[in-house]
Amino acid sequence: MSATEAAVVANEATPRSLVADKVIRNYALGSVVPSLIPVPMLDLVVVTGIQLKMLHSLAQTYDIPFKEEAGRSAVAALLGGTASLGTSRLVTSAVKAIPFIGQITGAVTMPVINGGATYAIGKVFKQHFESGGTFLTFDAAKVRAYFEEQLKEGKAVVAAAQASGEAGKTKA
Repeated sequence: MSATEAAVVANEATPRSLVADKVIRNYALGSVVPSLIPVPMLDLVVVTGIQLKMLHSLAQTYDIPFKEEAGRSAVAALLGGTASLGTSRLVTSAVKAIPFIGQITGAVTMPVINGGATYAIGKVFKQHFESGGTFLTFDAAKVRAYFEEQLKEGKAVVAAAQASGEAGKTKA
């Protein structure tokens, strides 16, 4: 957790929910930058690391013990359970291997896909933690519909941020 996030968490006047929303938005927008890495699959590795760091920050916000392996499994279950998302992320990243055209395609589509997925993962875990859940009680199948809904919302949030020039920047 950054010093700014810790300061916001420490402020008792700020509800956890608002802190969590800020964490989610910052990490979703932050996951846009590695999406522009031209090396196929490297972008997915870096974005997964960002998603795990976001889960760590959310766990701290809600005083939930964080286990990296449990977080990694949860992310894989959410992303893998949505066949179209998992496939589109892999194909779009792999197409970056095609000189020029592939890199342009990846640069246009990957930021919205990865930012939207990061946003949706964050929103799912925010809801899960607020309802008293932990990493040990997480069941991806039970939140699939909510994840899909948040993925659409996340893509819209990231696309709007890109249009305004805010994507890739985080605010304290």
